[in-house]
Amino acid sequence: MGKQKFIASATMLLIILGCALVITLLVHNKDEGKTLSAAASHPEKQQSKDQTSVTQKDKPVKKVRKFEVEVKEKKLSAPYVSQKPELPNGCEVTSLTMLLKSAGISVDKLTLASQIKKVPFESDEFMGNPNEGFVGNMYHGSRSNPGYAVYHRPVADLAQKYLGRRVIDLTGKPWSQIEKQIASGKPVWTITSINFQPVPESAWREWRTRQGTIRITFQEHSVLLIGYDEKNVYFNDPLAGGPGSKANKASFVQAWKQFGNQAISYTSK
Repeated sequence: MGKQKFIASATMLLIILGCALVITLLVHNKDEGKTLSAAASHPEKQQSKDQTSVTQKDKPVKKVRKFEVEVKEKKLSAPYVSQKPELPNGCEVTSLTMLLKSAGISVDKLTLASQIKKVPFESDEFMGNPNEGFVGNMYHGSRSNPGYAVYHRPVADLAQKYLGRRVIDLTGKPWSQIEKQIASGKPVWTITSINFQPVPESAWREWRTRQGTIRITFQEHSVLLIGYDEKNVYFNDPLAGGPGSKANKASFVQAWKQFGNQAISYTSK
């Protein structure tokens, strides 16, 4: 009799546990169905959530920008070379000599004068083009055998024979790039006017060359820029007789722009 009561109690307990399990499963399935139904009714919410998750995961790390500190003034030292007496028309070549020497190249102005590309002052009714080579007689020009100048391109080509890829032609760049180059410790070959003032319109002339008509002036001059500050520029003038000439920056830059922002320098090894 006792054994039958035990079996009946155990059976009842198993029935109760089974019912509880069935109810739990039914409730779980019902909640899951609601979730799936909600997702089906509003797929854009789920997609937005997934996209947000991916975007946050794949979001690139922001790089911290390095701001360059503007150098308000800088003055370098560079070897000085005079164009006198051998090269009265050779300011460009002499300034190149100073540039190369500042880069550690041992070369003299007469060697460069012999190596620079040259074009006739006048030939077949065409004038020589300073963009192609030195125009005329660089040494002791006269009315019967005059000389003019040479511009940045042939000068840069010659500089590359000594410095290779270190040469950088800054022609056409704004003045801020020239100051930046000087601030980095490198002087800059450039072309400006003979008195470092803007050239008056009356001093310019039309110059008919084989490559087309250009505007030139005999008030052209070349120097090696070695420094600047708020009001002045400092340079080695091959006509001055010594280093460290100074001129008003605003006037110098205005004249420099008249000649097309011509400038050449070099990079570190």
